[in-house]
Parts: sequence; structure tokens; C-alpha cells
Amino acid sequence: MAINTLETATLFQKNLDKVAVQEATTGWMDANAGQVIYKGGAEVKIPKLNVQGLGDYDRDNGYKTGSVSLGYETRKMTQDRGRKFQIDPMDVDETSFVATAASIMGEFQRTQVVPEIDAYRISKLATEAITANKAGMIEYGYTPGAENTSALRKFKEGIKAVRDGYNGPLVCQATSDFILELELELAGKITVITFSKDGIQTQVPAVDGVPIISTPSNRMYTTIKINDGETEGQEKGGYEKGVSAKDVNFFICPRTTPVAVTKQDIMRIFDPKINQRLNAWQMDYRRFHDIWVLENKLDSLYFNIKEAQ
Repeated sequence: MAINTLETATLFQKNLDKVAVQEATTGWMDANAGQVIYKGGAEVKIPKLNVQGLGDYDRDNGYKTGSVSLGYETRKMTQDRGRKFQIDPMDVDETSFVATAASIMGEFQRTQVVPEIDAYRISKLATEAITANKAGMIEYGYTPGAENTSALRKFKEGIKAVRDGYNGPLVCQATSDFILELELELAGKITVITFSKDGIQTQVPAVDGVPIISTPSNRMYTTIKINDGETEGQEKGGYEKGVSAKDVNFFICPRTTPVAVTKQDIMRIFDPKINQRLNAWQMDYRRFHDIWVLENKLDSLYFNIKEAQ
């Protein structure tokens, strides 16, 4: 029985979008895209709201009129990434194509797509924070476990820096080396809280009520190099640590600060009879994604970086 490639592609697309958010350590950032207007392609519109503060109440004239400004910033997703995969019909028939394709795309998503999305988002946030250079929001030159240093103190200093301007829920992403030092200092007293991401609830360590998301160190860079998949030396695609990149120990920010969007373009599947180039099944995968921080929230990003400035 011939499979319906359109329905299969739609099913893959829906599942891969969900997996991208759930498996990414930065998947919690996608929740902030709820009010973002997206109508396809690479452009999104991000709402920006500004209101005036309180004024004195006058018993004769009543309330002072305040202004409300609601506008939309148009941003473009700069990350337009894709790959084409082909499966020889000798290796798979119509009945097992779906299972084989699901395995291939699942592995591709888990080992290539998700790590790149994480690394890009973190490096973009780091670049924004370094460029803004807000007083007290970046610390350099700390190696977890170094003599006469305290991971707990570093963490609490980061919380304090963000709390000086924001009092809502915070999130921290940290390397396993930094988390290990925290756990050793707290000697089993570190608390555990429930952290929700796209409907999935997990137990994560926390300090002062701030959840700490363990993040692989090879995604915690201040800059990354994104390979185009074609240029000599970049055929492998994916990403790698930037030439001038520094290692991030941890960063803390309000849960509402990063606005992240990841959208998979219409996935296409061609069976061997339709594929004009080769006698093979072909799967075309394309994903737009990006992350932004509105200007009025740049002072809520705190980064702790291993190398000296």
C-alpha cells in the first residue's frame, strides 16, 4: 500500500516542532513567543508595551491621565537552516519507510538541531549582554572549583544583580561543573523544585527558588561559528565554538526576558517515483529560528564567564 507522503510529512513536522522545544535546554524561552505574530516565512512581530507610572490623585479633578503605548517590533529570524536526506529504496520499502524516516529525523533532531538551537540562543544572549555592558551584569575570570572561591556566593551575587531591577520568576542555566560545586558546598541541602517546559514537568535543583537547568558545556559559549554545510571545511554543518569565544559558567535572567521562536518550514517527502534526481526517498528539512531581547530588558541578563575579560 502506498503511503501518503503529505500526511506523513505533516506528522513529522508537528512532532519535530514539539521535540525541538521539549529537548532543548532553552525550550522554556519559547513560552515567551505566545504573543508573537507569525504568519510564515522568516519575519515575526514582537509586542512592546510601555506605560507611565503613578501620579498624585486630586480630590477635585480625580486621576491623572497616563499614556499606554503598545506597538510591534518587526524582527527577522536570521537562522534559516536545512538539510536534505535520501534513503535508497533497496534499504527500505514503503511499509518500513515511516519507521526508518522517524528514526533518522529523530536522531538528527536530537544530536544536531537541538544542540545548535541551544548554542545559538545562549551565544546570542551572551553577545547582547556583553555589548550592552550594563554595570554589574557580567563577571569574568571564575573557574568552578578554583581555590578560595565559592560557587554559592557567585550564584547569589548573580541573583542579587538581576533582583535589583526585577522581582519576578528567574531561571538559571549552568554547566555541570558549576552545578557540582554548588551541590558540594550545600552538602545535600540543595533544594529541588518542579520546572515546567511546554507541558513537561521535571525536577531540577534550585537555590533561593531559582531553578537551575543543567546545560552541556559545549553549548555554553559567548560566540559560535555556524557552518554552512558546503564551504570547504564546513561540509559537516552544525556549529562549533567561535574563535574568540569564552566559556559561560552560568547565566541568570527573568523567565520573561528572552523571546525565542523556532519554526519548521513545511517538511517535504518525495518517494522514489517522484524524486527526479535519484531513485531514492528524499526528506527535505528546513527550520527558521532566532531569539531576541527587547532593549528595555537588556539590564536583566547576568552572565558569569570562566575566562578573564
